[in-house]
Amino acid sequence: MTPIEFKAARERLNLTQTQLGTILNVNPRTVRKWEQEDGTRPPNPIACRVMEWLEAGFVPPEIE
Repeated sequence: MTPIEFKAARERLNLTQTQLGTILNVNPRTVRKWEQEDGTRPPNPIACRVMEWLEAGFVPPEIE
């Protein structure tokens, strides 16, 4: 998943960077860095997998 795809997925899920950071147990600054188009810090592969699960319908207790 590219940074642009990662950001688009987050936006489709109507999550803020802070909310996603809470779900992934990372600082919101980390989410911002993963979404930067320059690709200096691409999204974590595990975070990408979690985004796929969220888009498939999984709802973690943090956002219920």
